[in-house]
Amino acid sequence: MTTDLVRIQNESFSVEDVCARVKTASKAIGALVVFVGTGRDISKGAKITGLDFEHYPGMAEKKLREIRKRAVENFDIIEMAIVHRTGHINIGEDIVLIVAASKHRNDAFMACEWAITELKRVTPIWKRETTESGEVWVSETP
Repeated sequence: MTTDLVRIQNESFSVEDVCARVKTASKAIGALVVFVGTGRDISKGAKITGLDFEHYPGMAEKKLREIRKRAVENFDIIEMAIVHRTGHINIGEDIVLIVAASKHRNDAFMACEWAITELKRVTPIWKRETTESGEVWVSETP
C-alpha cells in the first residue's frame, strides 16, 4: 500500500485521487489535511520563470518512506501520502503533496506540518530556479 502512497514522479498528480486513496485506509478517518506546494514566480526578490527538480534515485524515495513511517508512528494519524514531482515544473504547477489522515484534525495538521519540514530537511531533492539573470540552485535540501 505504501508504494503508491509515497512516490516521486515526473507527471502531475491528482490531489483528489491521492486523498481518495488515503481514505481507503480506515473508516475511522475523520480528518484529512492536505499540503500542496506549488511553483511560485518570485524567490528572494527575483522573478522566477521556471523550476527544475532533481533527486537522488532510490535514496529520495527511501527518505520519503521513512518520513511517512515516522509520522504514522509518532503522531496520532492513520495514514499519510507523500508525492513529489521532479523534472521541469511550470510556475503555478503543483510540486509536492502531503495528505495526513487522522480521527481528529489537530493530529493531521501537526503530522502534515512536520512531514513537509522534514522532507525539506532530509530528502535529497534539489531545486533549480530559472530567473531572468540565469539559473540558481536552491540549497534548502541536503
